[in-house]
Amino acid sequence: MSNLRGRCTLAVALAVFSCKAGTGNPTGSGGAGGSPTLASGGGETAATGGAPAMGGASSGGNATGGKGGSNGGSNGYGGVDASGTGGTRPSLPADYRPTGRAAAGDVFVHLFEWPWPSIAAECENVLGPAGVKAVQVSPPQEHSITPSHDWSERYQPVSYSLERSRSGTEAQFQNMVNRCASVGVGIYVDAVINHMTNFPSPGTGSNGTAYTKYDYPGIWSTGNFHPACTIDSYQDAAQVQDCELLSLPDLDTGQPGVRQRLAEYLIALARMGVAGFRIDAAKHIQQVELDDIINRASATLTAEGRPIPYLFLEVAGSGGGEAVLPPQYFGVGYSSGGAADITEFKVIGVGDKFRKVGGQSLSQLNPNGPTGSRFGETAWGLLPADKAVVFLQNHDTQRTCGIGYQHGDAFRLANVWMLAQPYGYPSILSGYAFQCGTEDSLGPASDVNGWTLPVSCMNDWATAKSQQWICEHRDPYIRNMVRFRKAVAGEPLSAWWDNGTNAIAFSRGGKGFVAINGETTAITQAVATTVADGAYCDLLTGGLVGRSCAGTSVTVKGGNVTFTLAAGRALTIAITDPLPK
Repeated sequence: MSNLRGRCTLAVALAVFSCKAGTGNPTGSGGAGGSPTLASGGGETAATGGAPAMGGASSGGNATGGKGGSNGGSNGYGGVDASGTGGTRPSLPADYRPTGRAAAGDVFVHLFEWPWPSIAAECENVLGPAGVKAVQVSPPQEHSITPSHDWSERYQPVSYSLERSRSGTEAQFQNMVNRCASVGVGIYVDAVINHMTNFPSPGTGSNGTAYTKYDYPGIWSTGNFHPACTIDSYQDAAQVQDCELLSLPDLDTGQPGVRQRLAEYLIALARMGVAGFRIDAAKHIQQVELDDIINRASATLTAEGRPIPYLFLEVAGSGGGEAVLPPQYFGVGYSSGGAADITEFKVIGVGDKFRKVGGQSLSQLNPNGPTGSRFGETAWGLLPADKAVVFLQNHDTQRTCGIGYQHGDAFRLANVWMLAQPYGYPSILSGYAFQCGTEDSLGPASDVNGWTLPVSCMNDWATAKSQQWICEHRDPYIRNMVRFRKAVAGEPLSAWWDNGTNAIAFSRGGKGFVAINGETTAITQAVATTVADGAYCDLLTGGLVGRSCAGTSVTVKGGNVTFTLAAGRALTIAITDPLPK
């Protein structure tokens, strides 16, 4: 949005990070320690690196058929009375059932700003064969049209029509859903149901609908929005959930009619075959009201004999006195038989270890390492593993200049680690090139009318120019790890080894082994593994093809693996790819 130009674009602020004027970096600071230091106080700020800011494991009792946790400050999230200055606010029981995505070893890919026909082809040619569970797509509803066609215009709804967005038509959307489903890939829609648009106002949407900030003919009028107010304190839940984020008109989800209409949008998408939803800016929707929206949709779909869609919520929270925190949303969808995962932004801090920011190193990811140099739920104050959607970057945080395609091998290795370790349900962002810090609001390559052009993937990240498609998910180090994660699902991380700095290795029970060399020189090492003796094919160099390895073969003998890895390289073996005798 033009009135939000600079380093902090609309959707960046919608998610987690506050941006400093004139920089592309998140506020806060961190050192060389183990888990992220998350900034406290007045805003959705976060920084990577540093020592743990919040301790504590999950608490609370179990419920029949589900799990439980405290609504206040469980799972490492310290909070304050959620009422803030707005009086007592309703709370949601924290009982939940796992979605099962983490336990199954699933992975989904976020094809950020891709047009519908390109996604359909990608499902058939790449994602389905790779074993990807689902694709997250950009918001499909009618959206505002900004003069420079920023990517953030997709997050400013004008109506809930799918007839025309910059990604294509409703017919193309339906065709994409059908074609992806036919190869086993679900579609997750990014659902923007917290607010509408404020720029331009008055304006005309992507499907020709005329509107003003508080008037959307046939849908919403002034009385359907919360009274205008600004979010000045993240210690006040009423402000966070009832006021306008960046002056975006905030829908009054306290009204049953508003909740019903939003539920109908989700129902319509599910009837088209959509497999799941990401609820954008869920933190800014009162949790009991959001639960009712989901329950209304689930009840209708269940009555029609349809499955309840998968759900994950964008809820950023650092603790540090914030009034609205992820554990307060644990129970969303539970009472109607559903489940909801939640975004775990803290895992982004792992990227700084692969970039070696401030002297950080990969050895600090040891789950049993010394205090301040270990990775795990308690050490990092993370959400429960069966509740977390994890990522090294998403479309918002990518624009705060953390680890990304620009970091080449370090980024590849970070993805190998994320997909090899067992925590959470991983999401892989796949988008287009831009100059971080100066082109953060840049939209995808489009024609003169702002309609996104078909995707053509770059073969070399290092030579990509602005708006050229990176297609990170196609990289062999990322694509081939999808199969590894599925093969080792349910197995614990075991037999950790590191050299004290940036070479690490570990097993996944008896099913798999991974070694990562983040050093600047080659290493040769013998390490113990819990994988059975035998010869295996390295998945990252192609795995087993026919009766031979497409690339490197690896031998386990006497419970040990001896390997040589060049700088910036990794290897993975799984019992699914043994070399025939």
